[in-house]
Amino acid sequence: MNIILLGPPGSGKGTQGELLAQRTGILRVSTGDLLREAVARGTDLGKRAKVFMDQGLLVPDDVIIGLLGEVLASPGAAGGVIMDGFPRTVAQAEAVDRLLAARGRQVDRVLYFVVADDELLRRIEGRAGVEGRADDNPDAFRQRLVVYRKQTQPLVDFYRQRGGLTDIDAVGAVQEIAARVRAGVGE
Repeated sequence: MNIILLGPPGSGKGTQGELLAQRTGILRVSTGDLLREAVARGTDLGKRAKVFMDQGLLVPDDVIIGLLGEVLASPGAAGGVIMDGFPRTVAQAEAVDRLLAARGRQVDRVLYFVVADDELLRRIEGRAGVEGRADDNPDAFRQRLVVYRKQTQPLVDFYRQRGGLTDIDAVGAVQEIAARVRAGVGE
């Protein structure tokens, strides 16, 4: 099963993606985690990505699509993937469709995490204090939210029109949201 988790930064995609992966055994692919790893290791990709990430901007499509293609070709992805934070644009969604179609697969479920902006800011501020991520400062977060609304929000309409989108109320206790996610993927 190939699942996409959509939602603004701080909406809980990472937490719920991890829980879903643990329950189902499906490989979770977080481009954010992959990129942060590349930055920490100082790879060429990491250096290129860091410039964009530090400004709260999206990393270019060719970099992200290349990363996803490598993951989909790996043995660990044979049972499907949970895409956490990707695709972020309609063009990327179309690229995901092509990558999966080349392997005789498709997107099976899209879950859209719905959270109000004031709750997102509260979560980001709390996460910054715990994880110390540079991209979780309030100014970078506000920029990420502007970019999200402009470039990623159209995906909601894209997937809703295709009939494969399920809204997930992503406010509440982690286990309450996990139950909503389970229902959303038909567990």
